[in-house]
Formats: sequence, structure tokens, C-alpha cells
Amino acid sequence: MKVLFQRIINNANYARALEWSKLISITGGAQIVIQVIGFACGILSVRLLSTQEYALFTLANTMLGTMVILADSGITNGVMAESGKVWQDKDKLGQVLATGLDMRKKFGILSLAVSLPILAYLLFKHGASWLTLVLIIAAIVITFFAALSDSVLEIIPRLHQDIKPLQKNQVEVGVGRLALTGLFLFAFPYTFVALIANGIPRIYGNYKLRGLSQRFANKNSAPDPAVRKAVGRGVKRTLPIVIYHSISGQLSIWLISFFGTTASIAQIGGLGRLSIAFSLFAALFSTLVVPRFSRMAANRKSLMKRFLLAQAGAVIIGFFFIISIGLLSNQILGILGKNYYGLNHELLLVGVINCVGLVAGVCSQLMLSRGWFMRPYFLIALNFGSTVLSITFFNISTLIGMLHFTVALTIIAYLFEFIYGVISINKEPE
Repeated sequence: MKVLFQRIINNANYARALEWSKLISITGGAQIVIQVIGFACGILSVRLLSTQEYALFTLANTMLGTMVILADSGITNGVMAESGKVWQDKDKLGQVLATGLDMRKKFGILSLAVSLPILAYLLFKHGASWLTLVLIIAAIVITFFAALSDSVLEIIPRLHQDIKPLQKNQVEVGVGRLALTGLFLFAFPYTFVALIANGIPRIYGNYKLRGLSQRFANKNSAPDPAVRKAVGRGVKRTLPIVIYHSISGQLSIWLISFFGTTASIAQIGGLGRLSIAFSLFAALFSTLVVPRFSRMAANRKSLMKRFLLAQAGAVIIGFFFIISIGLLSNQILGILGKNYYGLNHELLLVGVINCVGLVAGVCSQLMLSRGWFMRPYFLIALNFGSTVLSITFFNISTLIGMLHFTVALTIIAYLFEFIYGVISINKEPE
């Protein structure tokens, strides 16, 4: 028995399983705390803000996400791909990091210039006064610059699998968000206050992230023209896709904003809080699976195996959540509040959207971490065609019609990404 036990301990598969168990327990435990905090912040916002204010908050938060995507434009994926090549060289890694941060800053200014006028129009259309408009935009700018660099700074500790300090930073930021959200919104239940409560802890978190990154990357490194060129090539190829996805990724809210009612915006925003549950597993894949996939040698068989296993894991998790949502829909709606009673079918559709979105997100991150970029105009043409076709079948002026429309688009988009991922892997050497 002792000999058998010793053989198990010395087995390479046992060591690998033990390593993954430790990483998953650390990351999973921290992510559970982070997502519970995020969910609590969301519920506080839903319950403490009026329907009108929550509709404005949904618009502002959606535009904030769009602005961050536009400011990135594929830069983070390019930095991940370049960092994976030099992850053991502190000086070169510092150059990649400095280049990525410099590019994000410049793209961020352009993103503000494009997005803020659109946000101002939508806020005004849905009843925001001039004072409210100015306060929300000021809060958005503060929160936007706080969120501008965190995804780039996190790449370095993720590549080195320095998970514990990274998770600690995220927990501290989440606790700060919860404390400020509860404290501020009880006294001042306004959209701009909720945005500021989200932004201030992120500023602190970014300061800590810089310290984590500097353990593995030279902080005095300057942006490198060669790295800029390499990352820029990826940005040029993905920019049309990023612009398209910045619109299509939140298309349901944009269409409801233009064609629906203020109450519908609040409802779709409230039901969207369900995505926090899926974010836990998206973070696990992003932290543990994607960096390792980026570092893998160019071997077709190994890449395909890891790619399909990641997809299968995301599908299983998604199905589990859909079943749970169907069984517990009344309880979930009860948590959101009286304004959401009776939206059981709508809640289940949101669950399906998030399930497919989780799988599609994992697929996309894996491809981009290897520098595999789909031809942008081909992708846009396919997605645009499916969007136009879906609009003819669904009434997008109603909440349930909009959700059916989003389910169809999400499934089609994932199928395109999966097929391209398989094709890209088959081009790799044996």
C-alpha cells in the first residue's frame, strides 16, 4: 500500500493534477468572493436607484464598457501574444508592457471623443437633465481612465502564474466598490454617484497592479518601436472587428435605447446582472487556461486537444447554470425586486445568452492569445447579414423580442469563431 501511494505521489500526472487543484482553489475561491461582491454591488444599484436612474446607469455603464473595448482595440491580446514570446526576459517584457500602456492611453483619448457625444444624446433622450448629463459624463471619464490599464497590467502576473497577489488585488478592489456603493447610494441614489463608487477603488487597484508587474518586468523600460509594430499589426486586423463588436456586443441595449422605453432599458439592465455568475468562470478561464494556451508550443494535436477541452468545460458549466436558472427563477427575480416580477421567461433567455457568451468568449480569447485573427471584413459581413436577417424575425421594440434576437445572434457568432479556431489550429505544424 505504501509503495502504491509513493508511486501515485511520484507520478507526473498526479503532480500536474495537484498543481491545477491548488491554482483552481486559489483562483476559484477569490473569484467567488469577487463575483459575490460584484453581485451585491449590482443588487444595491438595482434596489437603491429608481427605475429612471437605473435606466441611465445601464446606458452609462454600457457605454463605459464600449469605450474600454474601443480603447483596447485588440491591444491587450497583442500584448499577451508578444509577452508570451519573451515572458522570461524582464527587460523585453518591460518593453512590451510599456508599449501596450502607451498605446492604450492614445486609443483611450480617441474612444472618449467618439463615445461621449453618443452617450450624451441617449441620456438626454431618456430624460436626463443638463446637470445630470454633465455629472454622469464627468463620472464616466474618471471611471474610464481608472479602467484603462488594468487588463494590460494583469497580463504579466498571469503569464508568470503569480495568481495569489493578483486575486488579492481584485478582492480588495471589489470590497472597496461594495463599501463605497453601499455608503454613497444610501445617501445619494444617483447614477453619477454609482459610477464614481466603481471608479475610485479601481484607481487604487491599478496602483497595486503596477507593483505586481514590476516584479517580472523592468519598470524603466520605454515603449519599443518593434513591439508597437507587432501589436499594431494585430490592431489593424482586429480594429474593424472591435468596432463592430463594440456595437453588436451590447446591441440589445443600444436597440432598446433607440426603439424601446426607459423601463425596458432598466429591465434588461437588471436581468443582465445574472452575467456576474458567468463572470466567475470566465475569469477562471482567462487567468488559468488562456495564458497557458498562449505559451504552448506550435503543435497541432496538443493545441486542438486543449482548445476542445476548454470549449467542453465552458459548455458543461453553461448548461448547469441554465438548469439552475430555470429551477430558481422566482427566487432570482425576488432578489432583483418587485419591478422584475413575472419576467421568468426573459430571465431564462438572459441565461442562455450568457451561457453561449461564456463559450464564445473562451473560444475568442484562446484564438487571440495565439495571434489568430479572423479576416475582419469577412466576419463583419457575416455578422451584419445575420443581424439583418434576425431583425426581420423578431420584434426588437419589446424586451422579449430583443432577447430572442440576441440569442440567435450570439449562437451564430460563436459558430463562426469556433470554425475559425479549428481552421487556425489545423494550419499549425504536426
